[in-house]
Amino acid sequence: MQSLQPIVKELVFIGGGHTHAIVLRQFAMHPIPGVQLTLITNLVDTPYSGMLPCHISGLYDFDESHIDLRPLSRFAQCRLVMDEAIGLDLERQQVKCANHPPIAFDVLSIDTGSTPATLAIPGAAAYATPAKPVPALLQQWAALIDQVKQHPDQPISLGIVGGGVAGVELSLCMQARLHRVLKDLGRSPEQLTVHLFHRGAELAKGRNAWTRSHLHNLFQKRDIQMHLKETVSALDRPGVDLTVEQEAEAIPTVVHCESGLTVACDRIFWVTNASAPEWIQGVGLSLDDHGFIQVNDYLQTLSHPQVFAAGDVATMVNHPRPKAGVFAVRQGPPLFKNLQSYLKGERLRPFRPQTQFLNIIDTGTGTAIASRGPFCWESSLARRWKDHIDRTFMGLFNEFPSMDTLSIGSGSQAKVQLPRANVSEKTAPLSSAPLCAGCGSKVGSQTLTQVLQRIQQENAQPAHWPQVDDILIGLDAPDDAAVVRIPSGYMAVQTVDYFRAMVDDPFIFGQICVNHCLSDLFAMGAIPQTALAIAVIPYATGTPQASLLYQLLAGVNQALSQAKTALVGGHTTQGNELALGFACHGIADPNHLLRKGGMQPGNVLIMTKPLGTGTLFAADMRLKAKGRWIEAAIEAMLQSNQAAAHCLQHHQATACTDITGFGLIGHLLEMVQAAQVSVALDLTDLPILPGARDTVAQDIFSSLYADNLQTAEAIENRVAVSGHRDWPLLFDPQTAGGLLATVPSDRATACLDALKHLGYVHSCAIGEVTPPTHPSTPITINKW
Repeated sequence: MQSLQPIVKELVFIGGGHTHAIVLRQFAMHPIPGVQLTLITNLVDTPYSGMLPCHISGLYDFDESHIDLRPLSRFAQCRLVMDEAIGLDLERQQVKCANHPPIAFDVLSIDTGSTPATLAIPGAAAYATPAKPVPALLQQWAALIDQVKQHPDQPISLGIVGGGVAGVELSLCMQARLHRVLKDLGRSPEQLTVHLFHRGAELAKGRNAWTRSHLHNLFQKRDIQMHLKETVSALDRPGVDLTVEQEAEAIPTVVHCESGLTVACDRIFWVTNASAPEWIQGVGLSLDDHGFIQVNDYLQTLSHPQVFAAGDVATMVNHPRPKAGVFAVRQGPPLFKNLQSYLKGERLRPFRPQTQFLNIIDTGTGTAIASRGPFCWESSLARRWKDHIDRTFMGLFNEFPSMDTLSIGSGSQAKVQLPRANVSEKTAPLSSAPLCAGCGSKVGSQTLTQVLQRIQQENAQPAHWPQVDDILIGLDAPDDAAVVRIPSGYMAVQTVDYFRAMVDDPFIFGQICVNHCLSDLFAMGAIPQTALAIAVIPYATGTPQASLLYQLLAGVNQALSQAKTALVGGHTTQGNELALGFACHGIADPNHLLRKGGMQPGNVLIMTKPLGTGTLFAADMRLKAKGRWIEAAIEAMLQSNQAAAHCLQHHQATACTDITGFGLIGHLLEMVQAAQVSVALDLTDLPILPGARDTVAQDIFSSLYADNLQTAEAIENRVAVSGHRDWPLLFDPQTAGGLLATVPSDRATACLDALKHLGYVHSCAIGEVTPPTHPSTPITINKW
């Protein structure tokens, strides 16, 4: 008997904004036993508004100005779901996602931010770059800088629509960065003209009179063209058809104003007042006249007490404030406390935001304009103070040390004190009961039946699959075992694999595991027919258990469907952590079976996917991997090897295997020994996943790495090449790795072209098979 706390409630966060980042940090320090956290976000790197203008000016790099939600969610033991919320089913308490099945919640918190209003202006959507989403803004900004560097002699005209604080700061920082670029190229800053269009009579409405006047004078001094009392009515490119996608960027865009003013600009950035996200409209939440979510003093929605909201997406009905990062940061601690209180059934505490706050506008040239109430000044000291506050805030999400207090803040507010977790504090679990082992640990019959029925209804197996006719007894009429017919002229090919989850999103993990387990069949040239699953679900009860199992099996079914493979049964039990495996059954023509031992001298060795999943996920467990590295690794693991196997067969592959737990050299050695040949490797273009070189440079390795490294004894010139930076990656264990195959030399180029056309863009030739030399050292690395 075990006494572990099962999952009984699910707290789901939509959006990785400033407020939620603080809340996740606090939940890591004060977890509630029995509560599963889930973060749904379409950005793994969330921009910090306090540093974004200075990132644009070049003061901060990407990592300094973005919160990486991957290590933060790991630290908080929060399930990270990389997807976009597109709606809510409040009756069923589910979040609708663009690419995931609906995600259930008991308590929901929304912090997705806002978007600039552009759609009402003709031509704005086609020809202007909005300030949000930030990744699109940064992409266009990088493209503009590249354009200036490639064509330094061409004058450039930049337009910014919106003269609030955000538009003002963006104008100053963009001009400063482009002036430095032109200076580095030996060109005059006069080649750049910046236009700011603003419907108001003064810049930075809402700031004090001195700040507004000072900004006006600063813009004049820096020769930024202010078009005040000008309302933009349309954007167009004369002679260009709006319906034609991606018109030539060389054609300037004309800004039309209601007054009749027209100005031609090469690039236009749209920084107008915030508007509410479209996806929350009409879902049933209480909204204000502008479409933002109405919340009370507890940050609860007025319509649904189990739904909370914060940041720009929310409006406090009793204390309305501007849409600014300062208020989002300040809402973090009270939101955390009220979420915890709601989950525990305790009294909520009201929150009243401050009426005055420190606001700092960066000029992009080493000074900043600071203001609070009637007080204001511009100095380099204000810039250094802002830098200190912002770096202190971002430090919370880069390292996770134990501290007595955590001082956080943005460039526009005072510090907020977050108490350190008391390790002796006893947080009462929501429920507690001994959990049985043996057959008593199985998932309940009713839960399992309901989930399987739902999966079958949503993902019926197409009748045109040839494998369907061979399934005599499967899930449609379950019995003690599945019964499958082997077609005449074919032989059965079977394999089994099983492992613990390396990602906490069960939907994604289900797909990765299917790809990994079916890969052995693909590597042998077999056609997958059926799969039997064995799954371990973390201890949970009721709805949380059904929800997790549904997400897992939905991912499994999606990957199996893509492979035209039927799930015919399995076994599900409960345990400490999520794990999954499959016994896979396939059929193969005995005359076209691929083996490891078919390598022949003169064959070219081809690899279809990059290396590095082992070290990356080892780093992920240590909170040392960047979110974008893990997302790139997941993208590679989600790519099935099925099409690659067919392509290799079409190009007369002589041998094949998949690169998994033993690493590249371990699996290559199996092939070499089976064929009794040697290989000469040319690793000049060895494909490596982003970040893998960084993690091995930090000596972060998978637990299987040390065993795999023993196969280095088979490399004839290992002493000479072992100092290469990619040496450890040759022994890195892979999950859902690519195929390793040999093809005749006269088919290699065509085969690689075909693989890349199929989407295996990292495919490359890594060597050649040679006649046998020394049996104990059959591998030589000639180039690197």
